[in-house]
Order: sequence, then C-alpha cells, then structure tokens
Amino acid sequence: MIDVVMPQMGESIVEGTLTKWLKKAGEHVERDEPLFEISTDKVDTEIPSPAAGVLKDVLVEEGKTVAISTVVGRIDEGAGNGASGAPPAAQEETPKAAEPAQQRGPQLVQSQPPQPQPSEPQPSQPKPAPPPHPEPPPQPVADTESPSGPLSPLVRKMAREYGIDLRQVKGTGAGGRISKQDLEAYMSAQGARTMEQVHAPSAQPAQPAQPAAPAPAAPATPSMPRAEAPRTRIEPMSTMRQKIAEHMVMSKRTSAHVTTVHKTDMTKIAKLRERHKGEFQQRHGYSLTYLPFVIAAAVEAINDYPIVNASIEGSNIIYHNEINVGIAVALENGLIVPVIRNADEKNVTGLQRAVVDLSTRARSRQLKPDEVQGGTFSITNLGSFGSVFATPVINQPQVAILGVGAVEKTPVVIEDAIAIRSVAYLALTFDHRLIDGAVADQFTGKVKSILENWSGEIL
Repeated sequence: MIDVVMPQMGESIVEGTLTKWLKKAGEHVERDEPLFEISTDKVDTEIPSPAAGVLKDVLVEEGKTVAISTVVGRIDEGAGNGASGAPPAAQEETPKAAEPAQQRGPQLVQSQPPQPQPSEPQPSQPKPAPPPHPEPPPQPVADTESPSGPLSPLVRKMAREYGIDLRQVKGTGAGGRISKQDLEAYMSAQGARTMEQVHAPSAQPAQPAQPAAPAPAAPATPSMPRAEAPRTRIEPMSTMRQKIAEHMVMSKRTSAHVTTVHKTDMTKIAKLRERHKGEFQQRHGYSLTYLPFVIAAAVEAINDYPIVNASIEGSNIIYHNEINVGIAVALENGLIVPVIRNADEKNVTGLQRAVVDLSTRARSRQLKPDEVQGGTFSITNLGSFGSVFATPVINQPQVAILGVGAVEKTPVVIEDAIAIRSVAYLALTFDHRLIDGAVADQFTGKVKSILENWSGEIL
C-alpha cells in the first residue's frame, strides 16, 4: 500500500488545500497520472500519482486544508494489474445480475392468472369509486444540503421562507456553492415568469364563472420580493488569494522594505532585438523579449554582489552558491513565481526558453512542486502590463526583488543634443536589515551598466 501525501509547494509553505479529487475510491490510476488538485499561496496545480494501482482510501475530503506530508489517500499497487479500473465487487456482481434476467421471462408467464371460462358466470364486480379530487402539490421544502455542498444559514433561511427548491437553483460560488445572490437571481427570474403569465393573452374564450366550494385555508407563504439590484456582492477568497494575502503581510512584517529606482537606457538591447526578432521567432517559435537580457544582467551583477542572493536565518546570513531566479507570472486568479534554476549557466536564448516554458505551464497548471521553490532572487516584469515602475514586495525568505518597467521611447539630452532613446526603469526592493542603500544602488547600477553597454550575443 502506497501513501499519497500533501506535497510541499514552496520553502515557506506549511499547508495546502485539497481542492478536487480527480479519481474516486476504487478507480484505477497510472503512475504520474493526475490524481488530485491542490491550492496554496504559490501554486494551484495537479498532483500526479506516485504509483500505479487502485485508489483504495480517500482520507482527506475536498476543500480541506492540511499540513504538508499529511497522508491524503492510499494506493493499492497489487490491485493495479487488472485491465479494467472497475472495483472487483462490481465485476462479481455483473454475472449475478444477469441470472434473474434470464429467469424473468418464464416466471412472468407462470404468474399470469388463469383466464375465466365463458361458461362460468362471473360475479358482478362493484364499480370502482371515482378517484378523489387531486390535492394541490405541496410547496417545495428547502434542502438543508444542496447537491453542491453545505449552505450558509442565510441561504437556508431564505429557502425556507420563500419555499424555494434548492435543486432548481444553480450555484455560482466556489465549487458550485449556492449563495444569497444566486437565490435573489432565481427569485427575480421566477417573478419575471409570473408577470409574463399574468399579462399573456388567453387563447381560450372566457368561461362563465362557476360557484366554487370554499377551499380550506392554506398556510400563507411569503410573496416573492421585488427584484432589486444588489448593492454589494460578497464572495469568499480563493485559497490562493488567501495565501497570497498572508504571504504579503508576513513579508512586510518581516523585512524592512526599501526601493531604489534607476533609469536605464535600453537602446542597444532594443536594436539587438529588432535585428534578430524575426529570425528568432522563426527558429524557436516564440518571441524574443527584454526579460532574458535583464535576467542575464542581474545574474552577472549578483556575482559581484552576492549578498543580494542571500537570505537571513535568525542572526545568520546564508549565502547561496546557486543563482536560482524566480520569475513572477500573473495568473487569472493570482500570482505564481516559478524558478529558473542555475540561471547563471544559461545564455539569453536559454533564459528566454525557460521563461516561456515556465510561464506557459504555470498558466495551464502544469508546474511541478520543485519548480516553485528554491528561489534565491526574484524578478517581476512590470512592463508587460504597461507599468513604468512600482515597488514590488520581497518574496520571502529572499532579500531582494527587481522590478522591470515598460521600455518606452523617450527624448533624452545627450551632449547638448536631444535624442530619442528606449528607456526603462529598474526598481530594486531590498531588505534593509541585510542590504544597505549603497550596496543596493551599486548592484542596480551594475545591472544598468551591463544593459546600457551590452556587448554579448543572444545565442
């Protein structure tokens, strides 16, 4: 029996939320086949099965948050040799279920009552009593638990008061959960249908009114409220958003954040890109951006200022011999920082390939756990959304992060003349507990100098 555990998705991550099981108990799973999905402050991703076999036990339910290394399920390797993923009990029941089906025909024939003979008079049967007047269908009762999961007390109360069948309401919350807004939208739709029926022209001629017997008084149900546009909309944070919030606040509380900004002339890089971008696109299938040049320059500067690549542990400074650069990638519902390992061993082409690969797999939730941990320095590309510069928050336990603003053509004074240059701002946020302002400026100045005087090739 193989234990399936909650993996560690980052150095500072101590727990994760199991958001969805992709296999049910008793189903067959192959090794490395996606088994369940998790969510942390760093990544939402699918976790592969550690072995081939049958998922025997599901120990952690969907939506539960557990510590890393917690056993969430178990896989029986010995049960994984069958060709079918169906559990053995289901396979045994199949032939048994066929036996009654074969005997059913003769049993039905034998059980038919004998037909009466014409010569034998049959006693007259009394006429059946007319069926009673059908009672009006009872009002639907609100379910305390909807098919999409537990309900809030407010939703239960509204469903009881207005006699709403929750099975008819489509939830738009997390995991299809029904919210107050879903009930209000449902009641508005029901009210609109009622008004259409009232004002619709009748296809039958009017019949004279018949005196009706007084009906027993039915318990009054509250009328549908008037549909009004809600003033607010409340929805719970996703697990990733909650963890990001916690991580940002913790970083601000931990590090003494200071940001220094350097204006950088990127004209040489811009001309080099323009000269090679067509050939690069044709050869590799993706564009050549400014980011790999900045990564290469930062890595070279780290060799001169290794304290920027360090971290703090208690009263000790940890100098990392590897340069693992984290690249911030914006997702639809959050942010993730995959890591380019040994970035100092790659040229511009290799760095661009790594950036494209990691960002693509991050957005398709295909990153592996070890690809979002172990970073020693981070870079965030602010310019991809048009930002000129910002003051990024340090990714703990690192001590610095470099923000790269948009590259824009700007008039610049050069030796008593005005020229149009491609300019970008480099914003370095550093932890003042460890890095002094002078060192931070020297490091950023080194990155600036490398970019302004670029003499390397891209291959």
